[in-house]
Amino acid sequence: MGIRDEIQADLAEAFDEDLADAVVPFSGTYMGPGVWDPVNETTTAQPVIYTGRGVLDSYDSRRIDGVNILVGDVLLICLANEVTDKPAVGHKITAEDLLTGEQATYTVVSPGIDPAKAHYEIQLRK
Repeated sequence: MGIRDEIQADLAEAFDEDLADAVVPFSGTYMGPGVWDPVNETTTAQPVIYTGRGVLDSYDSRRIDGVNILVGDVLLICLANEVTDKPAVGHKITAEDLLTGEQATYTVVSPGIDPAKAHYEIQLRK
């Protein structure tokens, strides 16, 4: 078993047990390939939807710089092997709001993955 498998197994266990109350399902959406008709201003692109589960966290106030990290930005930590597509800048993520508990839609600002490619750390913004 490689380091990626070990990390993913440990995180999956934590998601199922210790962090079970904090883990939320999410869905991501982006427009797939299509053809743009400039005359009618329409496209044949269809939305692509992917899913996963992860933990949402707010940023420490000392990290909020007003440029790269804004007040209200959240961090989504999720296992790479549980996300059914690759998150990218501009994708829309729908997940539970940290304050209200209701569904909220965020935009992916900065997706990141660890060197072992075991988990994503995704910066989201409303």
